Amino acid sequence: MTSAPTPGTATAGNAAPAPGTPGGEHHWWQGAFIDEAEVTEHLADLPALTDRVLSEQLPTEIVLAACDQLSGALHTPGDPVHTRLTRCLTDDGTEPEEAAALLADLATALARPALERKLRRELGGPHPERLTRPDARETVYEAWAPVGLLVHIAPGNAASVAPLSVVEGLLSGNLNILKTSSSDTPLAHHLLAELAAADPTGTLARRIVVLSFPSGRREWLEPLCAAADAIAVWGGEDAVAGTTELARPGCRLVEWGHKISFAYLCRDSWSDPSVLSALAADVCRLEQQACSSPQVVYLDTTNADEVFAFADDLAGHLAQVSDKLPRPALGLAEHAEITNTELVARLEQHLGLTRVIAADDGSWRVLADTRPALTASPLHRSVWVKPLPRHDITATLRPMRRYLQTAAVGGHRTDIATLSRALLTAGVTRVTPIGDMLESYEGEPHDGVYALQRYSRRVAVRTDERFTATSCLDDLVAPPLHPAPPTGPLLDKAGVQDQLRHLAPEHAQLYFRSGGTTGAPALSVFTNADYDTQMRAAAHGLLDSGFDPARDRAANLFYCGGMYGSFISFFSILERLNATQIPLAAGDDLAAVAEALVAYRADTLFGMPSYLWQLFHTQRETLGAWGGVRKVYYGGEHFTGEQRRVLEEDFGVEVIRSAAYGSTDLGPLGYQCEHAEGSVHHVLTDLHTLEILDIEEDRPVTPGEPGRLVFTSRARAGQRLDRYQIGDLGRALECDCPCGSRTPRIELLGRHGDVVRVGTYSYHYRRFVEAAQTRLGYRGEIQVVLTGEPLCERLTVRLDAVYAPPAEEARAAFLAAIPELRSSVEQAGVLTLSVEITDVASFERAATSGKLRAFVDRRTTG
Repeated sequence: MTSAPTPGTATAGNAAPAPGTPGGEHHWWQGAFIDEAEVTEHLADLPALTDRVLSEQLPTEIVLAACDQLSGALHTPGDPVHTRLTRCLTDDGTEPEEAAALLADLATALARPALERKLRRELGGPHPERLTRPDARETVYEAWAPVGLLVHIAPGNAASVAPLSVVEGLLSGNLNILKTSSSDTPLAHHLLAELAAADPTGTLARRIVVLSFPSGRREWLEPLCAAADAIAVWGGEDAVAGTTELARPGCRLVEWGHKISFAYLCRDSWSDPSVLSALAADVCRLEQQACSSPQVVYLDTTNADEVFAFADDLAGHLAQVSDKLPRPALGLAEHAEITNTELVARLEQHLGLTRVIAADDGSWRVLADTRPALTASPLHRSVWVKPLPRHDITATLRPMRRYLQTAAVGGHRTDIATLSRALLTAGVTRVTPIGDMLESYEGEPHDGVYALQRYSRRVAVRTDERFTATSCLDDLVAPPLHPAPPTGPLLDKAGVQDQLRHLAPEHAQLYFRSGGTTGAPALSVFTNADYDTQMRAAAHGLLDSGFDPARDRAANLFYCGGMYGSFISFFSILERLNATQIPLAAGDDLAAVAEALVAYRADTLFGMPSYLWQLFHTQRETLGAWGGVRKVYYGGEHFTGEQRRVLEEDFGVEVIRSAAYGSTDLGPLGYQCEHAEGSVHHVLTDLHTLEILDIEEDRPVTPGEPGRLVFTSRARAGQRLDRYQIGDLGRALECDCPCGSRTPRIELLGRHGDVVRVGTYSYHYRRFVEAAQTRLGYRGEIQVVLTGEPLCERLTVRLDAVYAPPAEEARAAFLAAIPELRSSVEQAGVLTLSVEITDVASFERAATSGKLRAFVDRRTTG
């Protein structure tokens, strides 16, 4: 995790109460400040406590939500949390400007996008704790599991390192005990208390302990280390050795020891004034207290005169930069070390080995040395200059590889590429530009390793064919634990489109447009990382639906082009499943499509129901004779019961199932398992939180009652899609699903747009479909057209001539099945009903998606 630089690191059941400032209580234990007597009592019970806490899984989502909430507070001066933590720092002697900068850095590090990027880099995704299939063709499940009790022995010179290390421990699911020095600032205690308070479930509070005591207090340190499964320790060799002595056999020791960094300059670079100014800034920043600060400058030369001449040039730039930056007072020990190092170097000047150039006031010094061996600097704006020809890099530096960290390289592009490889071979873990040594990027490794992997174990479960349609083992165990549902105003499509006008460029990487079935096409924008997360979740849902990537041969027949996302999305989903795919896309030449299906033995079709229905019927001879299509996965519309029966009986299709429930704005929302019937779907809880609100009022419905589906997306950067009502109706199903998954299920009941008001009544599209099926045995598609006429409105029901009965028979059936329709037509005389028997090709469809338009309302256009 990106953190403030320090000599010890690369670069650095109830909700917790709001933290206060208790008197005389310097320790924080699972949600409360406690005194020393209580610490002693708790340490005696540490092994049992560890067992209890680790029996409860920590979902990464809980950590991300709390960290993001805390990040927002730290980004907002005047927020109560910001005020409390500022006071915590300033009361301990930190200058207000420094306190503000520190909290801003913490806010950046704790923001959800930064943590999600870290999870993707280090553990492969935002939900690494879930047992999923790394290769969908195999029923083998892998996950990252916590090591267990993780003890963090923090440095005393970097306030942000300790709490950020605990956050890393939380992201990897551990029980975390942080030991700080009794002389350290109390920031870690209060920051982590605020983090726990941001989690209403209380889960984080149970995973965090902060103790402040000196390392010499063995009666506390010994039981702490003896119970640890892993210990992360900052410090030098003595600190690491002392911790190793106390750790039990098998305990994983994660060392963040002292490191040395340097700059390496080619000839053209060391004569460039801008390079020297940038190098001087790296030397002066943070008084070289960071592991990534340069302590040595190497020149690609063997010439001592060039070394001494460069030292003079660097001294001039160092003087200019140092004068602009205030220098803190040195302690007696620091002053003594600098004096001793400088004195020895001055004595060696008489041997022609060294040269010392120092400020008159002792604020900086350059120590030129003709010997290339790596030498630690006394810090505080003190830097060595040494010769090291590139062909000697490995022989000179590799013996010191365990201490090496950052090398800043100055040179041409080829020099940088060549020298980077040589320096990495010698043991360096970071290569940066000159002037950029102290900077880092989100997700950068610590000292050559990923911290989250060091704080985790890779675990695996191998199963048999009974799990072919199970994407995640955790879903069989318990419903997912998520943060509390959001509050605040509801969001509609207009609000989503308004957000896009203010979206930062880094959050707008992938553009899609909706199909425009219910109106003008709407724009949706994603980051590439968010898109990947969503496609992987949808791929898991497709596994649960019975799609078998090891055997099925999939033809992607969704519509493509015009920024429409169906074809692209399912291409991505099938790709992530490592499935065999024939990406044909929906085309007008249905004969060519059918021939391709036969030629490439595509036994599983993905597409819109209306397109697949046309394909099967126009190419009945080709597809019927082949009989190779076993599975059909559809999206965007639904097959009627009669249509399903035709596909099964006439064409031999064995599985007809929804490929996904989703929207262009939110992405995939749900999936159908093998036991789902009709429009029942499981919710993709990895991505979304679902509320079901009353149709008329903004309140939750009684469980099982129908209502508006309102989703909050937890996997979107940039756009805040909180409480987004997407226009769908549905109800929750309370009973357990036979598939065994504990994820929530919903039954979709259509869209708000599937209801149209004509005269004095509202009509739902499904009522026309049900009437045609039950009273007429009709198997084809239905479209309802509304027109305005001089005396009354007209409602025309279009039926496919292949399956339709005579028009008068169909008209009578609709009047008999829908009482409101009969009343409007025969009694009130406000509506004219007609039935049009026509070729299915004349049905109106959305141009982009190919979806059938349920209602075609022409009344507004005359």
